[in-house]
Amino acid sequence: MMKFYISATGIKKLTISSSAAVSSGRGGVGLPVGMKGKGLPPVTRRISHRTLLLPAVLVLGLLLTLLFFRITFIMLESAAFCSSPIGCLGWRIFGGSDSTRLREELMRALLEVTNIDGDNGIERSSTSLPSSFNDLVKDMTSNGQDIKAFAFKTKAMIMKMEQMVESARQSESIFWHLASHGVPKGIHCLSLKLAEEYAENAAARSRLPSPQYVSHLIDPSFHHVVLLTDNVLAASVVVSSTIKSSSIPERLAFHIVTDKKTYTAMHAWFAVNSVNSAVLEVRGLHQYDWPHEVNIGIKEMIEIHRLICSHKLDSMKMENIPNKYEHEKDLQHLRPSCTSLLNHLRIYIPELFPNLNKIVFLDDDTVVQHDLSSLWELDLNGKVVGAAFDSSCGDDCCPGRKYKDYFNFTSPIISSKLDYDRCGWLCGMNIFDLQAWRKTNITATYHHWLKLNLNSGFELWNPGAFPPSLIAFEGHVHRIDPSWHIAGLGYRSIINVTQSVLEDGAVVHFSGPAKPWLEIGAPEIRSLWSRHVNMSNEFIRKCGIME
Repeated sequence: MMKFYISATGIKKLTISSSAAVSSGRGGVGLPVGMKGKGLPPVTRRISHRTLLLPAVLVLGLLLTLLFFRITFIMLESAAFCSSPIGCLGWRIFGGSDSTRLREELMRALLEVTNIDGDNGIERSSTSLPSSFNDLVKDMTSNGQDIKAFAFKTKAMIMKMEQMVESARQSESIFWHLASHGVPKGIHCLSLKLAEEYAENAAARSRLPSPQYVSHLIDPSFHHVVLLTDNVLAASVVVSSTIKSSSIPERLAFHIVTDKKTYTAMHAWFAVNSVNSAVLEVRGLHQYDWPHEVNIGIKEMIEIHRLICSHKLDSMKMENIPNKYEHEKDLQHLRPSCTSLLNHLRIYIPELFPNLNKIVFLDDDTVVQHDLSSLWELDLNGKVVGAAFDSSCGDDCCPGRKYKDYFNFTSPIISSKLDYDRCGWLCGMNIFDLQAWRKTNITATYHHWLKLNLNSGFELWNPGAFPPSLIAFEGHVHRIDPSWHIAGLGYRSIINVTQSVLEDGAVVHFSGPAKPWLEIGAPEIRSLWSRHVNMSNEFIRKCGIME
């Protein structure tokens, strides 16, 4: 049995007395064996107020410290959102609705700022806006501004940053566009060294082809390939890849046409680097003796194209183009090919090769991966050109290649003549029946529409040789299987082109700004081209090409 005695007089104490007896009876609480309960003195404990004071002070000090830090944190956190810090303090300490009320006020302020028309009032204060999140927090806490001011400044900062991002994107597009115009140092070096070789080495000036093979250049039984280019390295890849892919390379005859400044380098390369069993000639434009009317037509054509490009450039300087896609598309129309004589001369192929009947035309940014022999046996059903159509996303699905992407359909001249949603055929790998071409007025139609565009203020189509070609070849195109020609590898976003499609393509075409000899293209795509570069060649090594 335990008894408690509390005395309120004398010395203040609390006495706890405990006694028990060893009992062998029922209900007794026995002591351990060997201990006797009888005669044991009572157990007494005393707890004074001094004993309790120290722990109480320590606990109270800890609670006050925690409360101080909590209040300080709340005051700092709420300074930018509450007109009354005491009110915010009340929200946070008493009741649990502070986050809900704060969220509602913030949402209301954001909606009010969102409903402000445009950027009213924001531009005028843009120079004083915080430039970072830390600056925003510092500004709000130091000035004690309310939620509406926070929402307004947040919107202003985001709008300013969006403008900066869009400006950076446009600058990046321009820089990327300019990079696509440049001639890499290695290619420039290669042309100079080959020109020097042509002057010093008689072998580099040897006749192409050898006299015993000259007759093959006009033999209709041969497979004639035409290439118009001023890029020696690109021409070497086209020729090399075509020969490697051919099942009968001894029946190939290459006709390379270049300009006067590149002729010596181009001739030296193919004179020194044999093309094995194939036949190849290099001709400069200065070596052609065209009739007077052809010369006049070519000069007129180049001048009109130059004026079209100049007009487009002037209009772009005057316009503000907010859309990144439209901006890039306009820049692509101003590529060097816009005024390149060699690029526009393809409309004169029958005049360039009066003795040929059927040819495969290849751009210099193509790579041949499979045998092309069956193209020369292809029946064009009386048409002039065999061309593939982009069907990477399905039949009649040609993103970026519809007539609406080339022509201005606000002009009644265009809208009355052409179908807005029609797909344009792919140029850069085509089979031409020159006999059928000579029986048409395709070249004359091309010139007619050039003059029409000139007289209409250059408003009929975007710069380039392809739009007037689409009109001139209207009704003269024979559709071939899409696997013959995989185009668009020179663009930054290659849509719907899988690895299997690339491998199955007979010809892959780096159409677009990112040519494979430039560093701005995707490395995994460039490898399709670079593996055909003769890295063992002395001039290639000395000029550091593809390093």
